[in-house]
Amino acid sequence: MPKSGRRDIPKPAASGDRVAHFPAIEKKHGKPVSHWLKLLADLGDAKYPEQIAFLREHHEFSQAHANALVMYVRGSTSSKRFATPAEYLASVGPAKAKTIRAIIAAIRKKHPHLELVMAWNVPMLRDGDRYVFGISALTGHLLMAPWDANVLKLLSAKLKSYEVNKKTVKIPIDWKVDAALLDALIRPQLSIGGTAKGATSKKTSRKFSQKSTRKSTR
Repeated sequence: MPKSGRRDIPKPAASGDRVAHFPAIEKKHGKPVSHWLKLLADLGDAKYPEQIAFLREHHEFSQAHANALVMYVRGSTSSKRFATPAEYLASVGPAKAKTIRAIIAAIRKKHPHLELVMAWNVPMLRDGDRYVFGISALTGHLLMAPWDANVLKLLSAKLKSYEVNKKTVKIPIDWKVDAALLDALIRPQLSIGGTAKGATSKKTSRKFSQKSTRKSTR
């Protein structure tokens, strides 16, 4: 019989799982993990540093324990690195994996030469040595990145119904794949000379990976 407050905590499946920290968190702070997850959820759209500071400064959490909870809430349930896109998709759940597969299939149907790889611990489509598209799963949505902010500016009219950040487009988990929009995101980067304004930078790739999953650094 599980102890009170612990019955909803999944058993760690492998080393690197965030939930491996949960028993120690409960023992040290005297409350079920669900209590801390709710407090973090109540912070709304707080950024990673704000969430960490909330736990460390107001509740005396260690960095390791705060990071485990915050990253779990942000959709990174494991710090494990993924060797293949298949491994990544197996980790995000069937609903997210289904949409991601459909998105990748729609892009590769029109651009079959694009190579699906793992880079910065998320699935990427690569044209030669240039990344042209990435996608990542978060807790309540997916993030698409065309790897060139100029593409998002060029498509601002087509993207007006989406939440668009500097480098990413937020879509729901059950997004109805828009093949025309995906092609519009990809095609400018396949023109002569690479992307809409030069080749994709490693700096852009790092920013997307850190924002979407943070798995490769934490």
